[in-house]
Amino acid sequence: MGKSISIVNQKGGVGKTTTAINLGAALALYNQRCLLVDMDPQSNATSGLGFTGISPTIYDVLVKGKDPKRIIKKTNIENLDIIPSDISLVGAEVELVGVRGREMQLKRKIMPLKREYDFILIDAPPSLGLLTVNALVGADSVLIPIQAEFYAMEGLSKLLNTVRNIQRELNSRLTIEGVLLTLFDIRLNLAHEVTNEVCKYFGDKVYEVIIPRNVKLAEAPSYGKNIFDYDLRSKGAEVYRMLAEEVIRRNGKTGAWQRI
Repeated sequence: MGKSISIVNQKGGVGKTTTAINLGAALALYNQRCLLVDMDPQSNATSGLGFTGISPTIYDVLVKGKDPKRIIKKTNIENLDIIPSDISLVGAEVELVGVRGREMQLKRKIMPLKREYDFILIDAPPSLGLLTVNALVGADSVLIPIQAEFYAMEGLSKLLNTVRNIQRELNSRLTIEGVLLTLFDIRLNLAHEVTNEVCKYFGDKVYEVIIPRNVKLAEAPSYGKNIFDYDLRSKGAEVYRMLAEEVIRRNGKTGAWQRI
């Protein structure tokens, strides 16, 4: 059985989708079978992997009960698949209100897929609504990207409280997979101060790898590419490769890098 990891932070602009795309690609390049589930109505993970105007999507899985296996799309990287999203997902929270067990919709659908993948990464929307609750209920663990800036800890207590509520009421096996510092600017004292505070709070849950601000990481999605296809020799590619190594190691797995 594979492991499902939700990538969650209700604060936007922290590198959540960038991490979902490039960690997924890096894991695949380490010969890990990886599925990316785009749960964000903005569908940036979908477009960031080169898919636009695609149908059906995760909306059809959650609301219309379609078999997710029929929704899965293969990317140009071997071992990396995606269940895409689109703007119609905005209506899912309203349409699911009257559905019994609405918080469990994603879990019911992705559980059978865990037999076919080593990792399932769920890119949650920047909110703590029903879609994010589904992402947390459907996950074994949660990866939290935190931007190394002044408001990094703002709202984090609310997210952690939501995680605790999910653990208590809906998913007792949910754990913190790790905390990832992103958009780090080595020139700023504040970035180092935030990093120290995060490490004090989360201890060994903080990844050794820190994601810096990187132009190539920002540019790649506009071309519908992950960082390894866009610029394999960039700093962004290097750090996400290292992050994948750390995730694989922490989960007791091994893998050989495919790219030369």
